[in-house]
Amino acid sequence: MTLAPGTRLLHIGPHKTGTTALQGAFHQARANLRAHGVVYAGKGRQAKEPAVALTTAGPGAGPAAPARTAWDALCEEVAGEAGYRVVISSEFFSNADAAAARAAVKGLEGGPVHVVVTLRPLRKILPSHWQQYVKHGLCLSYEEWLDSVLRRPLEECPTPEFWHRHRHDALLERWADAAGLDNLTVVVVDDARPERLFRAFEKLLDLPEGLLVPQHGGINRSLTLSQTELLRQLNRRLAEPAWAGWPRKTIVREAVVPHMQAYTPSADEPRITTPAWAEKAAAEVAEEMVTAIAALGVRVIGDLSALTPRPDGPADADVPAVIPTAAAVEAILGGIAAGSTLRPGKPEPAPEPRATPEPGLRPGTVEDRPVRKVPAEELLRIVGRRGIRRLRRGLAGGRR
Repeated sequence: MTLAPGTRLLHIGPHKTGTTALQGAFHQARANLRAHGVVYAGKGRQAKEPAVALTTAGPGAGPAAPARTAWDALCEEVAGEAGYRVVISSEFFSNADAAAARAAVKGLEGGPVHVVVTLRPLRKILPSHWQQYVKHGLCLSYEEWLDSVLRRPLEECPTPEFWHRHRHDALLERWADAAGLDNLTVVVVDDARPERLFRAFEKLLDLPEGLLVPQHGGINRSLTLSQTELLRQLNRRLAEPAWAGWPRKTIVREAVVPHMQAYTPSADEPRITTPAWAEKAAAEVAEEMVTAIAALGVRVIGDLSALTPRPDGPADADVPAVIPTAAAVEAILGGIAAGSTLRPGKPEPAPEPRATPEPGLRPGTVEDRPVRKVPAEELLRIVGRRGIRRLRRGLAGGRR
């Protein structure tokens, strides 16, 4: 199927379904797209700000919700591109409730609105989402988080938005009600053949095959198991009362994480593995969703059965005792970099915890060992002590 000229293609994600790769391909091909009658709306890689404004600034959202200015500006931009096929993409549109979904379709009227949803197997989304939550401050281990998501009631889940985005049958029903079933398409992502995602969008938009290509640079690369565990332990330390007042977002999200993502893991470095019980639970949920999606009668590009692969029977998840030297170095460099970003006026840090040696360790012996042989928790204590000294020097330098 090819969409008619003037159609607004609204790609809503959800998260961890090839969105970053697809958005990068559209973003870098802007000039070529227009030459073929397609406009990629917005100025950045994705329309995150308009999507967040739309999905959090609805009626009753409260005074703290962001203004809808960004969304209104996007709608105005789209309205000015008469005759072009216009692509709007952000996984944050998947946060929309029924009212926000209807508002999205209404706001883009002026041409047909066609909603595209990209889907991956739930079992592959789970580890990706956990490490992403850890990047944003989650302190739970992978198995603890899986337990809260797959075994506990929604009201007890620390990340309830996960199921709002990834109960895919309900997501499709919300958007089918908003846009109409005929104006909704599902694209099943094939991790073994990632180029098929680009080909599907090229066909929908009547673009030459091969125009959309991946953007190099490893943007938003997932962390390895050891990296995520290091970051999780750092989150736990920063959540302690002794660290109250420190700009955690600056330290972790804007400094440590980008440096960690710059590290290229070796092929044999352990990745995040899902325990067998969670694989089974995820497979059961996936089967329910695929059955409901098939009954909905939505248009599907790809094979729905690919969303319910058989579990691989992985070993139970484990917590790494050590981390690679290079990965640890990047985390330390991120902490140092955070010091240079702090400015006067930030809250003063709590007093530095006393750097007493751990039981059974002689003073000086930990720091003399190779990093690869230092357990993650001990390494974090070293990073914390060194980081505090550098951060304080950065603050002192900024006051002069």
